[in-house]
Amino acid sequence: MKKINELDIKNKNIILRCDYNVPMEGNIIKDNSKIKKSIPTLRYLLNNNCKIVILSHLGRVKSEEDKQKKTLKYVGQELSNLLEREVKFVDKCTGEKVKEFVDSCNKGDIILLENTRIMDYPEKLESGNNLDLAKFWASLGDIFVNDAFGSVHRAHASTAGIAKFIPHCIGFLIEEELKNLSILVKNTPHPFCVFMGGAKVDDKLPIIKSLLNRCDFLLTGGGIANSFLKAKGADVGNSIATNDEGILAELKNLMDKYKGKIILPIDFTLDDGIIYDIGSKSLDLYKKYIDNSEIIFVNGTCGKFEDERFTEGTSGLFKILKNSNKKVIVGGGDTASAVKKFGYIDDFAFVSSGGGATLEYITDGKLAALEWMEL
Repeated sequence: MKKINELDIKNKNIILRCDYNVPMEGNIIKDNSKIKKSIPTLRYLLNNNCKIVILSHLGRVKSEEDKQKKTLKYVGQELSNLLEREVKFVDKCTGEKVKEFVDSCNKGDIILLENTRIMDYPEKLESGNNLDLAKFWASLGDIFVNDAFGSVHRAHASTAGIAKFIPHCIGFLIEEELKNLSILVKNTPHPFCVFMGGAKVDDKLPIIKSLLNRCDFLLTGGGIANSFLKAKGADVGNSIATNDEGILAELKNLMDKYKGKIILPIDFTLDDGIIYDIGSKSLDLYKKYIDNSEIIFVNGTCGKFEDERFTEGTSGLFKILKNSNKKVIVGGGDTASAVKKFGYIDDFAFVSSGGGATLEYITDGKLAALEWMEL
């Protein structure tokens, strides 16, 4: 798998896959971090006099209404502001008119095509990695540069299929992610501590199992902690926790198998009997394990940190991690948003831009779309 500086890209037409799946409320982008992270690769391509055609998805498209609502138009405006140059937005992503428009553009132009997921309705052509669709996108350029780290755990037409048809490489963002996350895949220092929080244990169970084989301590928060407590026989009431009896049984088996390794909170912040956060005694307990570790991986939060009443656990955990002076790597998604919200974005060794991609990579060291790029 080649890196961007290992291919001759000067004066070439580039298909650049970015991850612009940003949180939005109406037409307002709530966090532009993912757009900012694409800038180094874009600058490099512009400095090499490339014509750049950008592909990205935005959410999931399951209806005609979604096709209208989930547009990248406002992402294009934000990117234009950040680069201080024009970004030509095209409200389609396939078809002869798209091809004609791209061909009419000049070197140094940036073209952003509409949300690739509009090709998922009525048929899942994008997420189904339809090779005819991938071939069309490949026809728009000479070289495919994949820099969408947050999307490379899925082999879609725009992340994987294009690589079948034209020379390809990874951009600076993916290179940075792989470099910084690799320490969690092999040659990991010990003691290795993991904090795993968030709402749904069901989705993260395979990752939890994988990490339990490799880590020394697994600290828990949020719905994941509640689910372990429920599996242990505690009454968590209407707090967020799994109701799947099979998963509860698996969690109980894990606690039996890894006695002393899975650490659960011991006090909580409640509202009307519902657990919304962990308490100060739990943070004191977690501090002992963190201080006794060489490296800590953090994914998820301690509770409903978006509500100002329930920020103590998550902000307190970040403060402990900062003051520990240990190597801290933070998983993406909501975790990165929380780190940013509480002002710790520059205090940890690395904050990943990926959510599922980060977890998949540290689970087995593989990412589906990048497998296609090695063929």
